[in-house]
Amino acid sequence: MNDIKGEPSSMNTVNSLAQAIFVVNKHAKTAPEPKTLYELKRLSLNKLLTEGKAKKLGLHFSDNPRYSAQQSDVIVECGEYIFHLPPSREDLKKLPHLGSRSSSVRNPKAALSLSRAKKILHAYIGNASEPKPREQAGRPRHQERSKTNSAFQNTFPSSFLGKGFKL
Repeated sequence: MNDIKGEPSSMNTVNSLAQAIFVVNKHAKTAPEPKTLYELKRLSLNKLLTEGKAKKLGLHFSDNPRYSAQQSDVIVECGEYIFHLPPSREDLKKLPHLGSRSSSVRNPKAALSLSRAKKILHAYIGNASEPKPREQAGRPRHQERSKTNSAFQNTFPSSFLGKGFKL
C-alpha cells in the first residue's frame, strides 16, 4: 500500500504520474490562480527527469510567446504524454530545435480528478512543497477586520451617501 489512502503501489508508475501531471496542467490553463498548479507540474517533471523516467526531446516554438517575441519551450516526454517546460540556458545550448509544434500529436485523455492528481503528485514529490491553506496566507480574517471599525455604525450602507456619512 502507498501513502495515499488505499492506493496500490502501481500509482507511482510513469504513466500514472504522467496522467496526474496532465490533469494538473489541464486545470492550470483555466484556473484563476494557476501558479501553484504549474509549480506542481514543474517539480514533478523535474523529479522525473532527474530519475531518468522522463526525457527532454528538444525545443519547439511556443504557441503563446510573451511580449510578441519568438520563444521556445522544452518538450518533455513522460510515458505516453508530452509536456512543455520553460527552457534553461543549458537547454537552449544543448537541445536540438524541432521547429513549430505539430498539431497532429495529442496526449491521450485522462480520467482522473484534479484532487486525486494533486494527491498523487504531492505523494511523489513529497509534502514539503504543498502550498499553505488560504487562511494562513497573511491576510487577516473577516472577523478580525470587522472589530477594528466597530465604533462607527452606518445606518445607510448605500454607496450613494458615501463613506462615513452620519446623521
